[in-house]
Amino acid sequence: MRSLSLSRSGADPAIARALPFVLFLALLMLGSKLAPDGGAHDMSMPAGWVVAARGVLVALALAWFWPRYLELAAPRGVAMRSWLEGALIGIGLFPLWVYFSQDWAVFGARSGFSPLLADGRLSWPVALVRLAGIALVVPVMEELFWRSLVLRWIEDRDFQHVSPRQVGAKSFIIVTVLFALEHDHWVGGALAGAAYNWLYMRSGNLWVPILAHVLTNATLGLWVLYSHQWQFW
Repeated sequence: MRSLSLSRSGADPAIARALPFVLFLALLMLGSKLAPDGGAHDMSMPAGWVVAARGVLVALALAWFWPRYLELAAPRGVAMRSWLEGALIGIGLFPLWVYFSQDWAVFGARSGFSPLLADGRLSWPVALVRLAGIALVVPVMEELFWRSLVLRWIEDRDFQHVSPRQVGAKSFIIVTVLFALEHDHWVGGALAGAAYNWLYMRSGNLWVPILAHVLTNATLGLWVLYSHQWQFW
């Protein structure tokens, strides 16, 4: 059996793309265990700090494996049309995510994450760390896992040799469904998953769906901070 090294230069390509995602899920479950209702409204609660630190820890994991992400080399040859499509779709998904927040489109009720202190004041350092994690870290982590790894791995176990433009309908549908099931807002997740799949397959470059994902999460995060609709966090 081939041995798997976890050094930054020798890690198995699949592990390098999966491990940050697995770490994210583990921290997500830890936060849920510490706050059984799914929320963390008081930053004095351990769950609140787990949520706030999640993005930092995943960012460190991504940084460790960064040399292995050959698809994230400086983007070249991507048409301006692809960047514009990514930007428009990314921003356009934000109102759809908010709109499809009815009970039937969400898995259960959750209070989300609120960076409020016990006295009701907003903890801006925690809020900004949370926003940076959602807007910058999560898009890279999820696109590496769902699009670069899973979408292509379904086509061929030697996924690094699969061009995004070669991905078929089966892989598209499976990843869309799984991406939807990963999110509480499953309808929004399905729409986003399908859109990011399409952008990756159409452009052939992972940075395009990352751009869209960043804009979706950033606009949603800024709106949450403005409106205090913490259930979306």
